[in-house]
Amino acid sequence: MDLDLRLVRYFTVVAEYGNFGRAATRLHLAQPSLSRQIQRLEAQLGVRLFDRSPQGSSLTDAGQAFLPRARILLQEAEQAAHTAKAAVQPRTITVGCAEGLVITVCVQELRRRHPEGQVRTRHLDWRDTRALAEGRVDALVAYRPLPLPTDGLRVTKLHEESRVLVTSASHHLANEKTVSLRALSDEELVGCVSTPVLWSTPKPVGNRPAPPPPAIDDAYEDKLELIATGHCVAIFPAGDRRAAVREDIALVPVIDIDPCEVVLVTRADDPNPLLGSLEDVARTLLGTASRRENDELPVH
Repeated sequence: MDLDLRLVRYFTVVAEYGNFGRAATRLHLAQPSLSRQIQRLEAQLGVRLFDRSPQGSSLTDAGQAFLPRARILLQEAEQAAHTAKAAVQPRTITVGCAEGLVITVCVQELRRRHPEGQVRTRHLDWRDTRALAEGRVDALVAYRPLPLPTDGLRVTKLHEESRVLVTSASHHLANEKTVSLRALSDEELVGCVSTPVLWSTPKPVGNRPAPPPPAIDDAYEDKLELIATGHCVAIFPAGDRRAAVREDIALVPVIDIDPCEVVLVTRADDPNPLLGSLEDVARTLLGTASRRENDELPVH
């Protein structure tokens, strides 16, 4: 039997969420399309995998029996791909970079050390959680908490980063040198899943009603519009300077909140010889000592 591994992965995600709608959002698919793909898998296997109801989807006996084997199948497929790649000494490395982080100096130094190699970069959306597992990147520089499981990964802490309040330029705290969380007691701050960013629940401004809160599919720029118009505030890592280019937005250091961590993530069993050099470069140029100098720079 020739099983499509893509369909098997879809099955495991639906089983994890117990709901086709949420699974479709996770997989960036339309729900009808996901339903058709699961039906294709059921047709290949000759069994029904899910009992569907308005309340959600539950595994049938066949689905419960298939799930652990499906997960093993996907893990073995990933390992087979890694083993094949390991048979050839790589001359390339792709370094992924999570939203809000800049790794230019690190990449430039790696290219200087290895002129014979090909060093590529890939900017990743926070929802792209499978780039490392699928081999589209060989390393990832990201903020903790990570939006992906760390089993089988090597996570190296590079530095801690303070956080800043991001607010409209007309906000009553916009011109403060620093701000305490106590000054934000009237804001309902909500953490984004698997990111160090906090967003406040939008509030009315004057005679303008409160808009809907940021949605999962909203672009970063869409969310900044809520801040610029005064409807909400956010707390970002201090190194995320994307909002600093706007004159209608202010950044104010927050003095009494835990810092977030910037880490380098690689596959624990990856034999790519360029990874050791990358870790050394990242520790040197993105590590605590180098970042301390930057953190001392004024935010305004």
